[in-house]
Amino acid sequence: MALVETKKPIGLTTQQVAEAQARGESNYVRRTSSRPLSTIIRANIFTLFNAILTTAIIIVILVGSIQDSVFGIVMISNAVIGIFSEIRAKRTLDSLAILETPHTTVIRDGQEHQISSNDIVLNDLIVLKQGAQVPADGVTVSSMALKIDESMLTGESVAVRKKPEDTVLSGTVVVAGEGIIRTTAIGKDAYAQQLTEQAKKFKKAHSEIVDGINVILKVISWAIVPVVALLVWSQLNHGEQDWRHAIILAIAGVVGMIPQGLVLLTSLNFAIAAAGLARKQVLIQELNAVEVLARVDRLCVDKTGTLTSGAITGREIIALNSSYSEENSVAHQALSVLVADGTNETAIATAGLLKTTQLSGGTLVPFDSTRKWSAYSTATETWYFGAPEIISASAANQLEVMQQVNVLAETGARVLCLAHSPQGKMSDDDPHFLPGLTVVLLVVLEEEVRPDAAETMEYFQRQGVEIKVISGDNPVTVGAIACRVGITSGEVKVLDARDIPVEALHEDIGQLAVIMSEYNVFGRVTPEVKRAMVHALQHYDHTVAMTGDGVNDVLALKDADLGIAMGSGAQATKAVAKVVLVDGRFGKLPSVVAEGRRIIANMERVSSLFLTKTTYSAFLAVMVSLFALRYPFLPRHLTLIGSLTIGIPAFFLALEPNFRRYRPGFLERTLWLAIPSGVFLAMSALAGYQWFAVDSKMAATVASLTVVAGGLYLLSVMSRPLTVVRSLLLLSMAGLGILAVLLQLGRDFFALTWPTSQGWVFIGLAFVCLAIIFEGVAYNYRHKFNSPS
Repeated sequence: MALVETKKPIGLTTQQVAEAQARGESNYVRRTSSRPLSTIIRANIFTLFNAILTTAIIIVILVGSIQDSVFGIVMISNAVIGIFSEIRAKRTLDSLAILETPHTTVIRDGQEHQISSNDIVLNDLIVLKQGAQVPADGVTVSSMALKIDESMLTGESVAVRKKPEDTVLSGTVVVAGEGIIRTTAIGKDAYAQQLTEQAKKFKKAHSEIVDGINVILKVISWAIVPVVALLVWSQLNHGEQDWRHAIILAIAGVVGMIPQGLVLLTSLNFAIAAAGLARKQVLIQELNAVEVLARVDRLCVDKTGTLTSGAITGREIIALNSSYSEENSVAHQALSVLVADGTNETAIATAGLLKTTQLSGGTLVPFDSTRKWSAYSTATETWYFGAPEIISASAANQLEVMQQVNVLAETGARVLCLAHSPQGKMSDDDPHFLPGLTVVLLVVLEEEVRPDAAETMEYFQRQGVEIKVISGDNPVTVGAIACRVGITSGEVKVLDARDIPVEALHEDIGQLAVIMSEYNVFGRVTPEVKRAMVHALQHYDHTVAMTGDGVNDVLALKDADLGIAMGSGAQATKAVAKVVLVDGRFGKLPSVVAEGRRIIANMERVSSLFLTKTTYSAFLAVMVSLFALRYPFLPRHLTLIGSLTIGIPAFFLALEPNFRRYRPGFLERTLWLAIPSGVFLAMSALAGYQWFAVDSKMAATVASLTVVAGGLYLLSVMSRPLTVVRSLLLLSMAGLGILAVLLQLGRDFFALTWPTSQGWVFIGLAFVCLAIIFEGVAYNYRHKFNSPS
């Protein structure tokens, strides 16, 4: 097949290429790392959390006992988990490549040469053949039925026929014909490379849990210096002779205020959830992403590759002539011959609708993309199969045919027709339409909807998630697919994105947000407009998830609160997404939502426990400073209390199933429980210590066991309803607390002693009082937040 019908193109000369390369005008793009390894390590090690704990560890080791520095294990574990997860994300981003073509055929000095795609220069003539990926942006110089699949960049599922002077973008693929383009943008200026660079910018998923913890840490960071100073001063004023011991007590006060176990448990919980989802073929590329989907209230879905698989299926065959309505009619037999080769998806889908034998003998005229039809001719008749607008133009029933075709097209269907002529003996050498042509069958095809799409959409709508279909395809087609999967009911509100006012896209995001609320299906959406739509939804504080599989989805996926890619999608799409459905099964999303809900609901429960500890530590620090009292705990006491009442049980509680819907206001609800509970625990600890102050070891033991007893009752309140497993967990923690004072090894390590009878009486009375108080706090909490538990 000749590419150019007139004279052979010359292309650039060797000298022109050399001059362009000397100016640096080549297609080479230096591969840059998305985020340096050193930056990842620094970001996870040099944090406010680590700075506080590291300083405390150093001071404790220098002036005290190493037993009081065991809290440092939490800091190290958290840093390791964070570094590991971000390095994995970095490797994924670094592998991002939209352009994958290693070699290209160019015309230079009138001759074809195969060169590295990196050596293409501006104004080069590139020869494109079927199956080739376009390596640079350009304009078409010549075309012989050149068709380009732009779906990965634009979302348009139908390949585009290119004529001279038409634009061709890098990253697209030639699916038919041949052509020559002249490059107009290369290297970093090419469209695909611009998308790649924007996609490589690192963006961390927003986590309400992590943000809430960071707020607490910021408050603590402001208070830490004055609190330490006040505690040291108060301990020395209280009569503490050893300044080293005064510092240890001050460190205990500060460390107790830091919810270090909560930071570790959050990272660990995310990691365990990600591992569990990986076994279900769901790849979590950033740990925080597990939580985000549980908070999503707007889900933007692409059509091609997300709601549909991209494959073509047959819907039905409509007979326009009653004599050909039977499944084994001669028309069906002729059609079976025309699609028997199965060379494309259209033929395969049509063959799937047929249940008949083929005609024998005759001449087959293969399909040609330039004329858009194929034919089968015998001695007495000829059959034509192809595009209705081409074949029906020569048919007697053209008006009837096109009316039905247009109606079917509005349902998102793709329609082909079979026409009959009573004349035969047409040869392959001279294909043409014979007289007496009549269209007898309409073949209705459609994009294959993923089998789990409708069920998944129904699930999200039941959960109160509003769905927006955003596609680069024809708006009518997109609207039809939306109806088929049940995204909309009644009248479908479809908008052609080209009709959106320019000012709404570039200046007035509020106007675009209003448009987004009025319509739920959008067609002809470019990558930049998809991104603007995500921003518009976020403008009114919606949590937005975006699904997609093509390069045209990359920018929107990256800027959405949660990007979800199909495993069959482009490498670039999978690289920027936070969640990848490896097997492409859209129905996996509900299980991801369930994991997110489990994490949020369970972490809210255990966060109340951790922040209760922060509260009673802070309250103790303030009280002992104001009244110059002796601080009741060593760091090891707080380690014991925290492990039994929070750390160990929280680990098990955080992993339990929990299907409660997400509710905003995580930090407010958590503090509503934690602050009053922490204040009363601190008061009981101070009372116990002061009551037995003549014996500091006994006083510390009574105070510690009082907080352990009260903390376990608070844990029982948070764990309701009490199952067998939860009850055993509570009893185990209580048993470990008793063993800590019963065994000599435990008493020596934790600096405790066996309480006197008076000590046990005080612990019992304090426990009863705290139980009554915690029941009241829990009742008020349920009443305020309308919570069942």
